[in-house]
Amino acid sequence: MNSESLQQQATHVEPMPVANQGDEMLNRIGHVTRLLHDSLQGLGLDKILEQVAQDIPDARDRLAYVSRMTEQAAERVLNATDLATPLQTELANGASVLEQHWKAVLEKPSLKSEYNQVADETLEFLTLTTKNTTETKALLMDIMMAQDFQDLTGQVIKKITGLAQDLEKQLVQVLIDFSPTPVKKEVDEKATLMNGPQIDPTAVDVVASQEQVDDLLDSLGF
Repeated sequence: MNSESLQQQATHVEPMPVANQGDEMLNRIGHVTRLLHDSLQGLGLDKILEQVAQDIPDARDRLAYVSRMTEQAAERVLNATDLATPLQTELANGASVLEQHWKAVLEKPSLKSEYNQVADETLEFLTLTTKNTTETKALLMDIMMAQDFQDLTGQVIKKITGLAQDLEKQLVQVLIDFSPTPVKKEVDEKATLMNGPQIDPTAVDVVASQEQVDDLLDSLGF
């Protein structure tokens, strides 16, 4: 077969029917919806956030912010702990030494010079205690304040997961709108039984539960 014949055949190739294109689009949306739904239902939060970050550009920046805040808070906690630990160790060691000295002096109260020496050590230790406890209190306060990242990152995470759930609802609604009439009728009937009378059968919340989403996807073969 020569090249001229091939060109003639290519010219007369019938275009793909619109219905087939629509079926292909519906099929792809269905698989995407199934993937997103299974992720929301069965995977951990980190996997959900990872999937959203790959699909939604704005979510990537939000997750970078969450990571930054978490890392900064962790560094603050570790640094404060490193500084507070030797202060507490110094207090513990000083208390132990004073305890031993006082016990020795009380056993021999006639040794006035040793008594005075232990008294001086006690005063020094009390001064050190005041200093170290003040610094430790400030470090513990810094540790507590470092946890403020939880409120901020929690809000961001809620927005991201809410965005993923909204995306799932929209994809499910597309499947309902373009699904065969018998399937759509069956979904509407199930929604009515579970949620009461459905005033608007085309409303986005016609499929309101995870079980209904599963039923819809299964009925469409996804």
